[in-house]
Amino acid sequence: MAQLFRDLSLGHSKRELTPSPPLKIMPPKPRAVIDDLPSPLGQLAVNLSDSELTLTAYEIFVAACRTSSGKPLSSSVANSSSNNHSGSPSQNSLAIQRSLTSTAASKVKKAFGLKSPGSGSKKSPGSGSGQGGRLKRPLTVGELMRNQMRVSEAMDSRVRRALLRISAGQVGRRIESVVVPLELMQQLKSSDFTDQQEYDEWQKRTLKVLEAGLILHPYIPLDKSNSAGQRLRQIIHAALDRPIETGKNNESMQVLRSAVMSLANRSYDGSLTDSCHWADGIPLNLRLYEMLLQSCFDVNDESSIIDDFEELMEQIKKTWGILGLNQTYHNLCFTWVLFHRFVVTGQMDLELLSDADGQLAEVAKDAKTTKDSEYSKILSFTLTSIMGWAEKRLLAYHETFDRGNVETMEGIVSVGVAAAKILVEDISNEYRRRRRTEVNVARERIETYIRSSLRTAFAQIMEKADSSRRASKNQPNALPVLVILAKDVGSLAVNEKKVFSPIFKRWHPLAAGLAVATLHACYGNELKQFISGITELTPDAVQVLRAADQLEKDLVQIAVEDSVDSDDGGKAIIREMPPYEAEGAIANLVKIWIKTRIDRLKDWVDRNLQQELWSPQANQEGYAPSAVDVLRVINETLDAFFQLPIPMHPALLPEVMHNLDRCLQYYVTKSKSGCGSRNTFIPTMPALTRCTIGSKFQGFGKKKEKSPNSQKRNSQVATNGDSSFGIPQLCVRMNTLQWILGEFDVLEKRIITLLRNSESAREEDFSNGLANKFELSPAACLEGIQQLSEAAAYRIVFHDLSHVFCDSLYVGDPSSSRIDPFLQELERNLMFISDNVHERLRTRIITDIMRASFDGFLLVLLAGGPSRAFSRKDSQIIEDDFKFLKELFWANGDGLPSEIIDKFATTVRSILPLFRTDTESLIEQFRRITLETYKSSARSRIPLPPTSGQWNPSEPNTLLRVLCYRNDESASKFLKKTYDLPKKL
Repeated sequence: MAQLFRDLSLGHSKRELTPSPPLKIMPPKPRAVIDDLPSPLGQLAVNLSDSELTLTAYEIFVAACRTSSGKPLSSSVANSSSNNHSGSPSQNSLAIQRSLTSTAASKVKKAFGLKSPGSGSKKSPGSGSGQGGRLKRPLTVGELMRNQMRVSEAMDSRVRRALLRISAGQVGRRIESVVVPLELMQQLKSSDFTDQQEYDEWQKRTLKVLEAGLILHPYIPLDKSNSAGQRLRQIIHAALDRPIETGKNNESMQVLRSAVMSLANRSYDGSLTDSCHWADGIPLNLRLYEMLLQSCFDVNDESSIIDDFEELMEQIKKTWGILGLNQTYHNLCFTWVLFHRFVVTGQMDLELLSDADGQLAEVAKDAKTTKDSEYSKILSFTLTSIMGWAEKRLLAYHETFDRGNVETMEGIVSVGVAAAKILVEDISNEYRRRRRTEVNVARERIETYIRSSLRTAFAQIMEKADSSRRASKNQPNALPVLVILAKDVGSLAVNEKKVFSPIFKRWHPLAAGLAVATLHACYGNELKQFISGITELTPDAVQVLRAADQLEKDLVQIAVEDSVDSDDGGKAIIREMPPYEAEGAIANLVKIWIKTRIDRLKDWVDRNLQQELWSPQANQEGYAPSAVDVLRVINETLDAFFQLPIPMHPALLPEVMHNLDRCLQYYVTKSKSGCGSRNTFIPTMPALTRCTIGSKFQGFGKKKEKSPNSQKRNSQVATNGDSSFGIPQLCVRMNTLQWILGEFDVLEKRIITLLRNSESAREEDFSNGLANKFELSPAACLEGIQQLSEAAAYRIVFHDLSHVFCDSLYVGDPSSSRIDPFLQELERNLMFISDNVHERLRTRIITDIMRASFDGFLLVLLAGGPSRAFSRKDSQIIEDDFKFLKELFWANGDGLPSEIIDKFATTVRSILPLFRTDTESLIEQFRRITLETYKSSARSRIPLPPTSGQWNPSEPNTLLRVLCYRNDESASKFLKKTYDLPKKL
């Protein structure tokens, strides 16, 4: 034992014979602490400061250090005050030893990636030159450790003297069997210190160390009823108020020694042991070891490991026996010390972070094999602290890192992920119960970092965009918040892909895709709220939706590029990015816009048509002003549509066209509404009866349906324009529809021009030609013109001119009531129509009037009522009158073409010969055709054929009507006998 402490002279010199200075620990070099972390190695239940722990750790180091060969470890000069001690090597041999050791240590540090102190003004404690060019002698390991731990020479000398005294009475004892603080208390007296206060403070610190190691944090749990523990607690508490006498034979010292040794020599099985447990309880031993490990950093460059790291570490490890540590605990403690030093030195030295990361790899190996529950607890605390610090930065890495310090981020990510993997894979019981293939810890942590930080970054740029919007709200053309946000999110995504994703890709192959999916979701939430709040198409709404659409395309592109080599081709990431449907939202808003416009247009049509006069006098152009206004509004609507700042004019144009087409169709329908039709003016067939010459027929002319705004039956009223449904008004309505028809080509060509000028038009948008076509309204115009033309024609014949036609033609004596009056009136109407209808409509309407006249002529002959009767000699009058009627429409070649006249005169020409045929032949012909038509049912009695209105010389009802109007006795007898037809209604 004496030899042991003689070996620990630790660089004594002659100066040490002079009085020692007061007990002080050298003040640490001031540093700017940027960040700090509480030690996860445990907090002591006794008030021991870091400087007190450091001094205790140094005492343990000095006591524990010795060479395996027993040669002096650290003396540089022979201690002349101890002649009985062995001599020390010469200064030259020590310099050689230090040089070789430093070289070996540098190789080891290089292998471990540990950085040596920098060159220049920063010097290692064992290097450099003194004043005057004299070389300084190399420091011994002991001196190096004292300097590193900032222990004063006086304190160092005091401790070594005490240890030498202890060795004198305990020869052969191992250092592990010595309670160093107890022995130091007995050896050191107040006279060894500068003053009593310094001694009292030293003694209090030593007693607190004994309390911490034996009572508060013992190696073996201490029962509260343990008498030795109670005695020791009483002694320590009393000594804290009044220092105790520490002489060898002092009674209080004997009581203290008895209590200390009783507690220190305990074992789990109760057997005697040669080891004393006074500094090997957790967390005291870990905190003391932490102080020793911190001495490995250069005092002039606190982020660098000293040159003599390996040699010093070899000596530090000799404290394991006292502290109850092993390689596993060393790896954990050293990992923490490296990481903590990186943190407190401003996170500038990436080699420290790399060293900590490398040590974590060793810790991971230990964690897989170590079953020590106390170790697992400390491991969990340490890893949680490391991971917590890392994740505090990584969960919002956009606030901490940028292009300039991205390398630091990579190191922090590596450390954080490594800590997380050990925590989950090697400590978590839940993880061990599950199949490890189900959980990829690294990917999960990276995913958490990316999502969390990007959500935070998004919130910040959202706030920034909102502030920018508020600042520019009074400026013209200020951008909406979501437009600004879309631009910023796009920039954030590009920066993420270039700066951060390459780092994360080491652990997560789809880092960039995951990032843009997160941003896509964040912006999508804001966009969804925005869309739910808009009800109409505004410039701001379109700007936002277009910006969202472009942003989505950019984000999806990044995701696709990032996932090219992934197993699923990026399908999982793309599934995380449901479409914004911005174009769909724009389309819906455009549809609302269209509907609003169309509804307004319909209301406008209703109002204008109610005010429309439809008279030639009010419409000098021959068509209604309302039609001009309708097309003007349609043109304005198209202009407004193509001016909308949307990217889909070609896609939405069919919707616009369809609605405008329906609106125009609505106008056309309203234009002809109430004007009647052909059937409106054709009179109802009178009841079949036998003619009675001279009787007044009252039923002919009764219509199937009333004509709107019924007028008096005279031709003057028809042309005065008192009714909106008169012939002049009908002409204006027809002209209006014809004018609209002529405008479709112009309108559709204009749409093509607008379409070509739109930003999103493509060539295929013009190839089919369907998008710019009106389909419903042209057909409605044609149908309306046809209906109005027939209505006008049959109105003229059966309503306006009924007094000279249906009511008077061939009434009584045919020779005295011929067709001339009707022809005169009809000619005047034809002239009016020719002057007032569009030239393209003249042939149509005159043809319809001719057809109505032919139909009316047959009705007079076959259904004129009992006031009309014809003899065979009247047939020539009838034929001549029909010839005059045709000639009116031929007009000496200036009227209708003869082919058209002949076409519509076919039915009349086929029936007129019946009026020339004798009665017996008609009766026979009627019998035969009726029997052929009704076959067996006609054998007993000839049935009364129904009236079809389709006149034909081979049709039974047509023949029967010729007989009914035949003015001779044979016809009367046949009709009376066969059908008992009355001669009077």
